Amino acid sequence: MMNKRFLVFVFAFSFAGFLAAQTKIALNVYAGGFTRPVDIVNAGDSRLFIVEQRGIIKIIDGNGQVLSTPFLDIDARVGSQGNEQGLLGLAFHPDYANNGFFYVNYTNNSGDTRISRFKVSAGNPNVADPNSEKVLLPVDQPYSNHNAGDLTFGPDGYLYFGLGDGGSGGDPQNNGQTATAYLGKLLRIDVDNGDPYAIPPTNPFKDTDFYLDEIWATGLRNPWRFSFDRLTGDLWIGDVGQDAWEEIDFQPASSTGGENYGWRCYEGNHVYSMSGSFPDMSQLTFPVTEYSHSVGGCSVNGGFVYRGQAFPALYGKYIYSDYCSGRFWTLTPDGQGGWDNEEVLNGANNTFVSFGEDKDGELYVSALNGNVYRLVDICSALTVEADVQQVTCNGTADGAINLSVSTPASSQSFQWSNDAATEDLTGLSPGTYSVTVTDSNGCTQERSFEITEPAPLEVVIQTDGNMLSASPGFAAYQWLLDGQELPNAVQADLTAATSGMYTVRVTDANGCQAVSDPVNVQINRTFEALGVRNWTILPNPVKGEIQVRLQTDQKQVLTVRVLDMGGVERLKSNWEISGDSRKVFSAEDLSPGVYWLVLERNGLRAAAKFVKI
Repeated sequence: MMNKRFLVFVFAFSFAGFLAAQTKIALNVYAGGFTRPVDIVNAGDSRLFIVEQRGIIKIIDGNGQVLSTPFLDIDARVGSQGNEQGLLGLAFHPDYANNGFFYVNYTNNSGDTRISRFKVSAGNPNVADPNSEKVLLPVDQPYSNHNAGDLTFGPDGYLYFGLGDGGSGGDPQNNGQTATAYLGKLLRIDVDNGDPYAIPPTNPFKDTDFYLDEIWATGLRNPWRFSFDRLTGDLWIGDVGQDAWEEIDFQPASSTGGENYGWRCYEGNHVYSMSGSFPDMSQLTFPVTEYSHSVGGCSVNGGFVYRGQAFPALYGKYIYSDYCSGRFWTLTPDGQGGWDNEEVLNGANNTFVSFGEDKDGELYVSALNGNVYRLVDICSALTVEADVQQVTCNGTADGAINLSVSTPASSQSFQWSNDAATEDLTGLSPGTYSVTVTDSNGCTQERSFEITEPAPLEVVIQTDGNMLSASPGFAAYQWLLDGQELPNAVQADLTAATSGMYTVRVTDANGCQAVSDPVNVQINRTFEALGVRNWTILPNPVKGEIQVRLQTDQKQVLTVRVLDMGGVERLKSNWEISGDSRKVFSAEDLSPGVYWLVLERNGLRAAAKFVKI
């Protein structure tokens, strides 16, 4: 929040990468009528507690209504004459539901910092007891500015609070690098033990000569707002800069403390002052991101990692802003050891001062105009779904993608990876197709869709002599002899009557076709090979019956088949022959046409044509 200059701000940034999937936020007024609201805190229930800089805490109930009676009024003991003075921070004890303790960070009427504990009244959960104050730590302030003011409980149950470097400009007392000064530090204390508190045994400088035991981190100029990621426990600090650079510092949950963030030796990543003693650069922890004042920025508002459920695209992103410009950004790891920054709002209001979470992790922002806003992702309403029609047959291009876009925006534009700019695509070959949909709010969403084709149809002919069988399960069959369709040969099975190259063309339920590899069938038409002489069909043409006569020197059994010209079997019978033999077959069921009469034995076949009239 608090810097001494208020400039027109244009953001300058060196991006480590660009997030193709944009998010954009809006701030919807949640409640108003506050006087310089500088902090937003929840107590583990549906209420939000709004800290007014003058020394009053008010409640927004679970219905979004501001209660008329303040939760706490210590205006008389709070000094808020300076722009950066006042009641600046609030934190509820992790066991507040049982013990009723909460903690505040304020400057008194002398301008000095007080870290104090209060207690909720016994009879009304919406009113605190102003007479229950217990001062835990008083800290003299040499100047009216750079008071920081935030405090919060960490995942470890200890109370963390930040103090600025004491003010003026350029840290004239070098408090940021003075280990015996509370100023310019992040401090950690145990409020559940000791009187008024105890030093956590894991504090990095506990019992270290020339260091205050309370110090958790050093080298801070004005850590106006900091927060812990409620999921990971990582610590994020927005440290307000001097004249040139604003910075966000990051401390992983695995840290054991003791980081030196460099002020006043460095402002951001840049040398500020090396006068007096200063640590080696290797001993410093530099910010994960910074931005320049050269084109307008003035004061960073540290925010929160979004862990709410309402806006999935924001989940896991750290959101912060600048007081002068009203611009908001998200910060996320780029997966390569760096960070991605994305501007998500260029706010017209330039007095946003603080972020806050409700019990569900949804985020709110307060502004000195008296409003508390709820942060929403306007791009969450942009959804892109698709009905994907796959290629029906191998080798064709009849795939399609029909988009369904939902957004409150007035219009959308489409840019496909194949350079199309239409909403839907048709006539697609197999492949991956990506689209970027942009609505009139500037929200974008990228989707990719896969067009696939079925595996090629496979049909195989099994042979047993002149009996041919195609793979089952197809919707239609057509047999071919030497590349020519055989009339009426439209079943899965075929009895070959003549020699040649047989193939079968199949059609599946989608209308897709495939042709088998050919098989060579040889029919032996020499009757002598069967031991038969004087083979005769009487009469020919045939009317009502077929009479077959032959002679043989050996007793044997023949199979007799009648096939149409498509190879479809119409009659079948066994015939035991010896000497002069005759057999009569009925032809009443045969339609007029040309047929084959086939004699078979032990793989030997002979055939002759006859005509039915």
